[in-house]
Amino acid sequence: MKRFEEKVAVVTGAGGGIGSAIARRLSAEGALVVVTDVNAEAAAQVVRDIEAEGGAATMIAADISKKDPCYALVEQAFALRGRVDVLVNNAGINRRGSLLSLSDEDWEDSFTVNLDSMFHLCRAALPHMIAAGGGAIVNTASQWGLYPAPNHIAYNTTKAAVAAFTQNLARDYAPDKVRVNAVCPGEIHTPMLEAGVRRSGRTIADLDRLVPYGRIGKPDEVAALVAFLASDEAAFMCGSLVEITGAQAVA
Repeated sequence: MKRFEEKVAVVTGAGGGIGSAIARRLSAEGALVVVTDVNAEAAAQVVRDIEAEGGAATMIAADISKKDPCYALVEQAFALRGRVDVLVNNAGINRRGSLLSLSDEDWEDSFTVNLDSMFHLCRAALPHMIAAGGGAIVNTASQWGLYPAPNHIAYNTTKAAVAAFTQNLARDYAPDKVRVNAVCPGEIHTPMLEAGVRRSGRTIADLDRLVPYGRIGKPDEVAALVAFLASDEAAFMCGSLVEITGAQAVA
């Protein structure tokens, strides 16, 4: 399928496990993908991978924890073809701990990266989408934003805010034909998850046993869902929070 032929898609956090899978999927379906990450080398590698597969991508390194780079990123993306059709707000951090164990910096950084960047990027992209007669925004929330897991209060709270932000934005801009939805993944096999597993002393097999489907998820599976939500096939989906969990309840 080439659901994104001639379209421009911006993917944040695209140097990571889920983000890189999203960037590759959108490119495989015809989009020119703007691969952005604070880690320039990771983003550049994703671009090389996409080009090796015959896709089109460009890298823009950006620290979206700050306001100005968010607006600059969208304007650079728009300048490529005079359009921004898809924005995937995927970048995020996970500062673990209960309230009394978190530092002020942990709390503030969680909101800056997970929520504030989304605010600025959407505010930068929306005028372009409205002028073009529509667009699609897909945000990465989390199952934990809907059903909080213990000892992750900063992450859970910011992801709950992402869910609320998504539904508010959808209801405000649906009349402009800008569709806003969010994916809410459960446990997905990413480098971030592997690092957490190592710290906990558990294994991936231990996590697999907790999932009714028999295993944790794969980044490509989240990418497929994001691509669907961003595509015209999901034309009537707006304001949806879509869980992708293998039927796992929060541990």
